[in-house]
Amino acid sequence: MNGIRPFNEQFDEDSHLNEVIPKPWGYEYRAYVDDFFDFWALHVNAPHGTSMHVHPRKLTYLLCLAGQGVTSTLSGDVKVEAGTILRIAPGAFHSTRNTGDEPLELIEVEAPRNKFDLIRLSDDYNRAGTSYESVSLQEPEHPMRRVPYLPHARMRGGTPDGRFLFDIRTGTDIFYRRRPADVFYIPLCLSGVVHSHVEILTSLPEDDRRPQVDKFYLSVTRKH
Repeated sequence: MNGIRPFNEQFDEDSHLNEVIPKPWGYEYRAYVDDFFDFWALHVNAPHGTSMHVHPRKLTYLLCLAGQGVTSTLSGDVKVEAGTILRIAPGAFHSTRNTGDEPLELIEVEAPRNKFDLIRLSDDYNRAGTSYESVSLQEPEHPMRRVPYLPHARMRGGTPDGRFLFDIRTGTDIFYRRRPADVFYIPLCLSGVVHSHVEILTSLPEDDRRPQVDKFYLSVTRKH
């Protein structure tokens, strides 16, 4: 680890981060970004996995949309399947591997935003000690678009394979219209960054938590 440093993202210069980033285990791409939050969708092919890595400065949540896998830390393993929500504190080493037969689809919620806050400890693809990728693939069918009512916010309409859709909804709308195809509701409020806690809701019948009616949420929906 000697000599390895995490870097800082240059918001107005690192434009390749708005395109699909190829990985040896699959690919990832931004679903939503603003000045504080950065949401990435990960497509992990079987039987591959991410590096054992750490984000020294930012809080991370892993949300599983589909597939099966395991997230490993330096102290143990946690099973990952559709509906799983994992909170990973700043400074906690972790890796995630696909243990199923189908692609493992994840949403990674990162706060505060800094894609280059990364140190790789070990890796199956000889990337230990390397910084975040600088190569991207253009993906014109689902480009990032601005969200006019949220300052400096951009988002995609859905995943490249069309299996999941992304939408901004108010807490009031979610309260009155929880849809069966909805998977997660992620609040877009600064308090989550300040307090290092993001209360992510689900559409499961047993999840009786109420959304905050005065907040906006990123809604993740499974396409029929």
